[in-house]
Amino acid sequence: MIKCSHLHSCAFQVQHGTCNGGLYSRPFKESFEETPMLVAVFTYLGYGILTIFGYLRDFLRDWKIEKCHIAREREEQKDFVPLYQDFENFYTRNLYMRIRDNWNRPICSVPGAKVDIVERVSHNYNWTFDYTGKVVKEVINMGSYNYLGFAENTGPCAEAAAEVTMKYGVGVSSTRQEMGNCSRHEELEKLVARFLGVESAMAFGMGFATNSMNIPALAGKGCLILSDELNHASLVLGARLSGSTIRVFKHNNMQSLEKLLKEAIAHGQPRSRRPWKKILILVEGIYSMEGSIVRLPEVIALKKKYKAYLYLDEAHSIGALGPRGRGVVDYFGLDPNDVDVMMGTFTKSFGAAGGYIGGRKELMDYLRTHSHSAVYATSMSLPVVEQIITSMKCIVGEDGTTVGRDRVQQLAANTTYFRKHLQDMGFIIYGNHDSPVVPLMLYMPAKIGAFGREMLQRNIAVVVVGFPATPIIESRARFCVSAAHTKAMLDTALGAISEVGDLLQLKYSRHRIVPSLDRAFDETTYEETEE
Repeated sequence: MIKCSHLHSCAFQVQHGTCNGGLYSRPFKESFEETPMLVAVFTYLGYGILTIFGYLRDFLRDWKIEKCHIAREREEQKDFVPLYQDFENFYTRNLYMRIRDNWNRPICSVPGAKVDIVERVSHNYNWTFDYTGKVVKEVINMGSYNYLGFAENTGPCAEAAAEVTMKYGVGVSSTRQEMGNCSRHEELEKLVARFLGVESAMAFGMGFATNSMNIPALAGKGCLILSDELNHASLVLGARLSGSTIRVFKHNNMQSLEKLLKEAIAHGQPRSRRPWKKILILVEGIYSMEGSIVRLPEVIALKKKYKAYLYLDEAHSIGALGPRGRGVVDYFGLDPNDVDVMMGTFTKSFGAAGGYIGGRKELMDYLRTHSHSAVYATSMSLPVVEQIITSMKCIVGEDGTTVGRDRVQQLAANTTYFRKHLQDMGFIIYGNHDSPVVPLMLYMPAKIGAFGREMLQRNIAVVVVGFPATPIIESRARFCVSAAHTKAMLDTALGAISEVGDLLQLKYSRHRIVPSLDRAFDETTYEETEE
């Protein structure tokens, strides 16, 4: 159901209330404003100019007129198979290097609401950096995934982790199946299962490996994986490593997903036409580059209708969504048992490291013997385990306080406040109104680096993202709101963002918002097979 609301001009937003058979118990507001035509033209023009100058500079480098610092073949290796492809490195040499100073900035403090950044300079146009010995203090941190503010070196979490370090040490030096299974690991997994509302859970030492190493254990040759086109690289890698056939549906587009499900059931496997052994749908809770939330009620309805399996990645949504902070399932008020594989990480809301998978006990028992990450990886460090246990008990309320509940509520309030003010200022903001991931569109390549530098000069640390991490015409700054941010911090950040927005002319919004279902994405659906 599309309603019209007035935001200075007519704005169209997707709002699900009573549609889709009452699947949504609350309004679902998610929108993407259309790129202004003039901005799109100048963005393409900017990349075109950079490309032309890049070829010119490569010509000068070939003639030794300009020095090139990037790795290249030696003269005596010219007759061997090349290690480096010049064309593949073109973007790195000629576009990325111009704004490389905006990434990999070293910090020397806890990545909390404020952070200390080591100052560095470059004397050769960002090829190398020198440290000045100075530290930029008290920079407001708008880039870390510290959604609930548990990334801290004081308080109950830090004290519990320190106590466990003194008792158990830092490293376990073995796998869970050998000599690395401790009582704290067992307690963590039981706590995660209770937190998610599922029968059983497993913990892993690395969030990326939780996806990339477990999906191959769940699907293989003769299986079909239906993946959202904006899924994280860990999901993509896991799907490819599985050897399954992969088909991609448009982001959050249920018509596209249902079409693929119908075709899969009607046609079966290529050539043989046998039924698929398994159909697995891969989605995320919050998409970290778009700030959008999965249409989980509709995905579950389709999954049940076509007898498929659902794998939900809650890396950014667990702890950050829902009235109890229990992720996107809690946000929509759904039954956790309707999700076959509930995956998430401890690296964001819990201020720790690693990942988990939750579901039926039979599934966990299977993964304990078939998952490469479970069999071969060293056990999680116990201080990290203790950080997770303490922060999760705080969210649940098992610590005897309301601190966790207050942080969940504070994050929701900060998200609403921050998003509303950015939109009111005239910026184009992507994603769901309840998502703490807030992409602010920059578009033009020259403004990517300029925005990051100008914000740092105003003592605000931000993350800027461009091609190839985003579509070439959709470069952006990505803010991550935290419960640790005070209103004064957010007001300071908003003031700086508005000032830089005026300076760089970034306030593109005309409030002509494109509903997320109608957003123009690449309509190409491709297959990947073992062959």
